[in-house]
Amino acid sequence: MTQWVYSFGAGHNEGRADMRNLLGGKGANLAEMASIGLPVPPGFTVTTEVCTYYYAHQNSYPGDLKDQVERALARVEGAVGAKFGDHHKPLLVSVRSGARVSMPGMMDTVLNLGLNDATVDGLAAASGDARFAWDSYRRFIQMYGSVVLGVDHHRFEEIIEHVKLDKGVSEDTELGATDWHRVVAGYKDMVEEVTGKPFPQDPHQQLWGAIGAVFGSWMNPRANTYRRLHDIPADWGTAVNVQAMVFGNMGNDCATGVCFTRDPSTGENVFYGEYLINAQGEDVVAGIRTPQPMAKERSKPGERSMEEAMPNAYAELVQVRATLEKHYRDMQDIEFTVQQNKLYMLQTRNGKRTAAASLKIAVDMAREGLIDRTEAVKRVDPKALDQLLHPTLDPKAPRKPLAKGLPASPGAACGVVVFSADEAETRAAKGEAVILVRIETSPEDIHGMHAAKGILTTRGGMTSHAAVVARGMGRPCVAGAGSITVDYAQQVLSAGGKRVNAGETITLDGATGEVFVGSVAMIEPKLSGDFATLMEWADSVRKLKVRTNAETPLDAETARKFGAEGIGLCRTEHMFFDPERIGAVRQMIMAETEGGRRAALARLLPFQRQDFIDLFRIMAGLPVTIRLLDPPLHEFLPHKEEEIEEVAADLGADVAAMRRRVSELSEANPMLGHRGCRLGITFPEIYEMQARAIFEAAVAIGKETHKAPVPEIMIPLVMTKRELEILRALVDRVAQEVFAESGYHVEYLVGTMIELPRAALTADAIAESADFFSFGTNDLTQTVFGLSRDDAGKFLPVYVEKNILPKDPFVSIDVDGVGALVEIAAEKGRKVKADLKLGICGEHGGDPASIHFCGKTGLDYVSCSPYRVPIARLAAAQAALAGGGDRTA
Repeated sequence: MTQWVYSFGAGHNEGRADMRNLLGGKGANLAEMASIGLPVPPGFTVTTEVCTYYYAHQNSYPGDLKDQVERALARVEGAVGAKFGDHHKPLLVSVRSGARVSMPGMMDTVLNLGLNDATVDGLAAASGDARFAWDSYRRFIQMYGSVVLGVDHHRFEEIIEHVKLDKGVSEDTELGATDWHRVVAGYKDMVEEVTGKPFPQDPHQQLWGAIGAVFGSWMNPRANTYRRLHDIPADWGTAVNVQAMVFGNMGNDCATGVCFTRDPSTGENVFYGEYLINAQGEDVVAGIRTPQPMAKERSKPGERSMEEAMPNAYAELVQVRATLEKHYRDMQDIEFTVQQNKLYMLQTRNGKRTAAASLKIAVDMAREGLIDRTEAVKRVDPKALDQLLHPTLDPKAPRKPLAKGLPASPGAACGVVVFSADEAETRAAKGEAVILVRIETSPEDIHGMHAAKGILTTRGGMTSHAAVVARGMGRPCVAGAGSITVDYAQQVLSAGGKRVNAGETITLDGATGEVFVGSVAMIEPKLSGDFATLMEWADSVRKLKVRTNAETPLDAETARKFGAEGIGLCRTEHMFFDPERIGAVRQMIMAETEGGRRAALARLLPFQRQDFIDLFRIMAGLPVTIRLLDPPLHEFLPHKEEEIEEVAADLGADVAAMRRRVSELSEANPMLGHRGCRLGITFPEIYEMQARAIFEAAVAIGKETHKAPVPEIMIPLVMTKRELEILRALVDRVAQEVFAESGYHVEYLVGTMIELPRAALTADAIAESADFFSFGTNDLTQTVFGLSRDDAGKFLPVYVEKNILPKDPFVSIDVDGVGALVEIAAEKGRKVKADLKLGICGEHGGDPASIHFCGKTGLDYVSCSPYRVPIARLAAAQAALAGGGDRTA
């Protein structure tokens, strides 16, 4: 018989931390905490396999699940001395989701389940506190009504606001038992009006309704969005955790809180978190009340820390902090409740953190001996490094302060103000930088938060939804900026007499919590300290080399600063668009004879030579792979009539002749047209000029530095062995001419870009004339899938959403198709030449999953954009530690 339910707590722990795939992270960690002696209220976990069954069987459950749930529930009843549904001493439970990876706020939770019109009186009698009982009941109806019955949350808030207005109070804590009784009556009437049915009174019906709602929330829009953003498979499912309630809202000797064993923003080794007296968990994370700090040293005037208000419970929590870090060897995100001065642990999980915090925590823990250096390298998500590789505010730049809130997620962002998640997504899709401004965010805002450059809220603390999600996404966030007033109807925010309308620009500094009117200048990051340490550790285990895609001195210098070990792709066509040389390029294209083309190319030669001199000098002896001209010639010509006339006048050419030439060069499918090596075959003088520029530059640098570079000349879009033979002979001839003229010789390589399926399948023949292969996976993906990457964005997201494709194949390599061709070409090429150098230079060179594939396939290097070089270095190290990558270049 399949075990669908696993108990935890009260000395009966059927789960362990390593069972997270079955029990979810929350269920596995509850069992683990209980097993190491921490105070965990008893409960049970319904496994992720039930979720899978639920969706595979039209939202139904296994036949023996109900009996297993009832047995587990009876065990909880015995442990706490209360009975589910009993009118005198009722057992109340929480029902929470728990996927194998943390998805904070994405799925649904119900607290205080088991309350009804009879058990609420039993709870009041048992606790001696009628206000607490009726407050708990209204919370339950509100959560259950919203989560399970689908009643809009604002409908409940309206009823509370009316009662507070009638009583003349502003805070929920000022309402008494009779007030909450009135709220409950209003809730029940409203629920029946909206749903057509009375609020359910049977606790068992409530329980199964909540379990179904949690499983149902696995496929809700916000959870789907979160999974897509974080590459979490939909078939993993979620577990459901049912746990005996403990109450933080029973009085002033009760509290609830969320804390981190280290600062999740900076990584500093300090106890970090917030708590609320006489509250339940949602009060802390929802931003409904302003939480107080945990530690006395972090409290401000007017605040009272938990250390001061509840010294015994705080001291116990400090011990728990140490126990959990030592046990899990990672920074923990903890949820706790204090009931009548007794501490209870409700959750622990590896805490979400910023990239800066991730680096510091990994490096510090290695130095503290909690983990070793290789574990530190594995701990940091390479993609998270993006957060550290972008500008921050220039401290010397002028700025116009607007307000200050909490520094919820570091980094700086500038953009136009939008007040809704939908508008943020829409405007961002058009290329605008936007700042999402909300009173408070909710999980429904996740798509807008992802689209925005930064997030600003007027409510909520450092552990609010906005703060946690922004840190996980790497978005700068200022939370709890209470001096700002937001008017959604008028689409305006105001503070200190200043108004900012929707569409106007603000700047956020997530490191300080400051908000500024207008744009503020930014500066490049400085990579040192923990970053440099981790990169050094990563480089010590990395086997794949990391190069950059660069054709300008600025890109090359940036990449070197980030640790690039050469250039893996220099796109020479990008150099042709410079205003000083585009005229000569167009003159060459317009020429009707070889002599005319050579005359124009002679004008281009000094420019190209200087381009390569600059790159060789910056790369200082490192390999530089230069791709000869690749795009079709029509890309360099104007297409609009007024542009044709203007260019013709500049060149002194006939307008009709230019118009005719544009027409002659136009192609129905230029991506598969007259481009790449086909240009070199039909107009060899183009490649001759480029080869000469390369070799003359290499000779110049060799004479200047006495350390000649080794250029790697790449012939693009080869589909046959004969193409490469012809063009290699051309390159070799020009090389010998330059060496004879200069009296100086440099080493060089000639290879090709494998970007067509035929080239991959005949790689053994092509390798006979090649010193290296560089896989151009952008075009290879296009030709394998029959997709245009310029147009596929219109429908690829739907393919990913419908699980037709696991990911966008232009973002992460398609291992089964494109990857199979890479493997075939690598194997065939090295059968002919064992020392054949292999690399990848498409966008996949900066994608961690693709880098892992490259390591496993035995490539020598990856090449990526300059700002992704550190990401690639770390991903390559992780690939090596996982067993991928065993060659060096």
